Amino acid sequence: MLGKVRKGEEIDIVKLQDYINTNLNTNQTINKIEQYSNGFSNLTYLIKTDQKEYVLRRPPKGAVKRGHDMSREFKVLNALDKKYDIAPSPFIMCDDIKIIGSSFYLMEKVQGIILTPPVVSKTKISPNEFNAISKTWLKSFISLHNVDYQEIGLSDLGRPEGYTSRQITVWSKQFYAAKTEEIPTADKVIKWLSNNIPNKSYNSLIHNDYKYDNVVFEDNSWKKISSILDWEMCTLGDYLMDLGTSLAYWTMDNDHPELIAGFNSPTIHKGNPSRLELVDMYSKEMKISIENIVFYYVYGLFKIAVIVQQIYYRYHHGMTNNPKFKYLNKSAKLLCNVAWQSIQKNKIENLY
Repeated sequence: MLGKVRKGEEIDIVKLQDYINTNLNTNQTINKIEQYSNGFSNLTYLIKTDQKEYVLRRPPKGAVKRGHDMSREFKVLNALDKKYDIAPSPFIMCDDIKIIGSSFYLMEKVQGIILTPPVVSKTKISPNEFNAISKTWLKSFISLHNVDYQEIGLSDLGRPEGYTSRQITVWSKQFYAAKTEEIPTADKVIKWLSNNIPNKSYNSLIHNDYKYDNVVFEDNSWKKISSILDWEMCTLGDYLMDLGTSLAYWTMDNDHPELIAGFNSPTIHKGNPSRLELVDMYSKEMKISIENIVFYYVYGLFKIAVIVQQIYYRYHHGMTNNPKFKYLNKSAKLLCNVAWQSIQKNKIENLY
């Protein structure tokens, strides 16, 4: 949702306006800046000028560059813009922190429908529509995994070889670095993931945060996604790890009540496939047999747990005062508990 810019996250309009006009060779006047409230990571703003609307992305205060590298995100969008028509077109990248206090980039404002919780609550979407939505969503996900990343110049974006084991190591280290209290199930999940890494991997360009509110549907026919958003974690790796993250976000109406409330995802509504049905649809389209699906689902849950714990760490240490971060430590604990439950029951749904 759009609203006023939060205190402490303001942008100097004059400096930004001068930078835009100088680097885009235009003569525009910024009339208004608003901030998107959804999302927990990079800060996103709508820049309205007398000629055009832009979206500005910048890292949050206190964030390490590794997970909030604006130039890397800009590079991905710039490469995708050549061959892949469902990513926003980027305009300019700025590393000069004197302009707005951090690095940032500008991209196009994509028109369409984003299925955020407020939009879904105000829109009557039938089961048949959700069935169409899920199929279109999955089709675009698969199209991303089939992008020739070498052809578009992204072969140096990551190291797909050994990606799975590296991810377990990296996220485990990041969890302990951001830990603010003991979470016994986190230790158990980390140990289990480390001991159950699949031998086979499938390498591709992966998004790492692909979910309903990160895509823009062209209209309410739900037949086409006009753009995929939030490319900050895009890299080269195993696309089943990407699927695992999406499954972790894919809550169902019989999941733990706090998990449903925390994600508030439209996937709980009738017409959406279950997680197992989604896996079956994906495997048939990709023509692969997916084994160890519990591993990928548990990984997705744990990765999200680490991300929210990192955000809570910043809040806990006064690096941000956003009130919606206040209880994210409880969310991190819940996600680890659900992951351990999945391991104990050896399945990815009907866990409670």
